[in-house]
Amino acid sequence: MMSSGPPAVPPTPPVPLAALLAREDLGLRQIAGSADAGTVLHGAHSSEMADPYPYLLGGDLLLTAGVHIPGTAGPPTPGSETADPGTASREAAAVGTHVDDYVSRVVAAGGAALGFGVAPVHDTVPPALVAACEAHGLPLLEVPPQTTFAAVARAVWQLIERARTAELRRVTEAQQSLAAAASRPDPVPSVLRQLARRIGGRAVLYGPEGAEIAGAGSPSEADGPLAALARLLLSRAAATAAPAASSATPPATAGDTTAAGVHLSAYALGPGRGFVLGVAAARRSPGDHTIASVAAVLLSLLTGEQQSGSGAARSSALVRLLLGGAPEEVAPLLGGERWLVVHGRPHGERTPDPVAASALGAGLGSPLVDLGADVVRVLVPAGRPPRPQPGWVLGVSADADPAGWPAADAQAARALARALATRTALVRHGPGAGLLDLVPADEARDHARTLLAPVAGRAALVETLRAWLSLHGSWDRTAVALAVHRNTVRQRIARCAALLDADLDDPDVRMELWFALKQD
Repeated sequence: MMSSGPPAVPPTPPVPLAALLAREDLGLRQIAGSADAGTVLHGAHSSEMADPYPYLLGGDLLLTAGVHIPGTAGPPTPGSETADPGTASREAAAVGTHVDDYVSRVVAAGGAALGFGVAPVHDTVPPALVAACEAHGLPLLEVPPQTTFAAVARAVWQLIERARTAELRRVTEAQQSLAAAASRPDPVPSVLRQLARRIGGRAVLYGPEGAEIAGAGSPSEADGPLAALARLLLSRAAATAAPAASSATPPATAGDTTAAGVHLSAYALGPGRGFVLGVAAARRSPGDHTIASVAAVLLSLLTGEQQSGSGAARSSALVRLLLGGAPEEVAPLLGGERWLVVHGRPHGERTPDPVAASALGAGLGSPLVDLGADVVRVLVPAGRPPRPQPGWVLGVSADADPAGWPAADAQAARALARALATRTALVRHGPGAGLLDLVPADEARDHARTLLAPVAGRAALVETLRAWLSLHGSWDRTAVALAVHRNTVRQRIARCAALLDADLDDPDVRMELWFALKQD
């Protein structure tokens, strides 16, 4: 099956059923069904529906008190002591059929386990339910009266959150170790060794003809199928390669398959370049695909444009900068005289990772990408004006020559803050034309310095005032732009008003302050 691309973060991992049973505070006990240690839970859901099939997502722990299940609780009905044994037998058979149908529907919906609450409906778990779960291999848990379903569900989600945190930590550590490996004198073998260690398997780099160039990890019976998967991806990449494709394009995956009990994946290292990363592992953890994708991006850079003219020119430019060269001297090597700085942040609460950063650079048509803690910065030639990118919020500076890059970086940061506050996909820094041009620059700076002197050196206050004025005094939007609470915004603005001894509700005052802040 073809993959649509690596996720930004690894998916939420499931948790073993055994981990839930080990919670002594819940008092859960498995009384029927499969005792497979590999049974995992993806969530918990309570329902008293007679047919829960439409409401289950798969991998659920379904919690029920058995309201719809005829049981033995309660006093006998009048005359039941003298009822015909044949009638009782038929009733028992009907109950058994009903319960068996119920359990079969839970299994068909992908339910992982069934939790049955003892009391208030049933004094014990109905024998028919125990028999049905045993027959279908569905783990049946007895939930004691003192344990609420809410407590069980909360325990499941706590275990899932712990597992997700551990997986994210593992992926982050792997990304860091792979980046460190890429900086070693033998970067390609080092990255392969680190990848093989992190996934607990084998990592192989294949050349244009499908021959193994380098590998790490113990060879196995899966080597042949892995090489065949790499050749398949090479043939597909050759058939669809575009001559002008960017080297920053994230690696394509031929999909996952299994051979000799081993999970196999293959990644093309840049369209049409003829290199493939093959990965084989005995087990497939949720974050392994993300780790392998990061390794593929690094290997794509190591095997790609470094040997081409443009790649060599960029390397030369970066080396000259590190050795003290002036930006205006090295800029021609990067392919342009005027540039735009773009700041990007993924939609929602996602944190950008190397794969997402490379994808953004490819979308903007530039390999000059810097991945920060919560923002991606891209240096784009002024002749390629950025367009909105799916899944990203962007702030774009005015075009600048190399000497103006620091100021353009600040412009892009402010434009991104405004884009986040206004929920706009892309905001460009506006030109500084108009009335400002009528005032000599030195006089404007002196005026601004004098007016803002009471808050000088208080970066948080100045930045809050700037954002608040640019957003027309909106507390909520300013809070979003600065990633602080709205009460913090109110306190800072009140402090600015006190220090400046100004009425910030007066539009004339706001205009004067905005004029002064524009000189910064």
